[in-house]
Amino acid sequence: QLQLVEAGGGLVQPGGSLRLSCAASVSTLDYYGIGWFRQAPGKERERVACISSTFGTTNYADSVKGRFTISINNAKNTVYLQMDSLKPEDTAVYYCAADHGTAWCWGRDYWGQGTQVTVSS
Repeated sequence: QLQLVEAGGGLVQPGGSLRLSCAASVSTLDYYGIGWFRQAPGKERERVACISSTFGTTNYADSVKGRFTISINNAKNTVYLQMDSLKPEDTAVYYCAADHGTAWCWGRDYWGQGTQVTVSS
């Protein structure tokens, strides 16, 4: 059973930066699509970014393109989400999720516990 542990959330001012991390309890992240979703109060869950080291692909929601960067450290089995130029509308609980056997993040297989990101002055 894959476990995902997120870290790095917090309170930041508009225009600031945060880096989230997601550590996976597996020997390799090969053949996983792994990434980040977020959910704000009263809103639907949104896929933010997804990465596949096997297929060498990254994907981003239009709302974060050019501001967020997803990356993977295969030696540590950890995925990162660098968030720059943060806006109040980025405020949400951010969840790490992984799906096996795919390059895409469907959000079907494994989830982390979530970490709160609040962007406010």
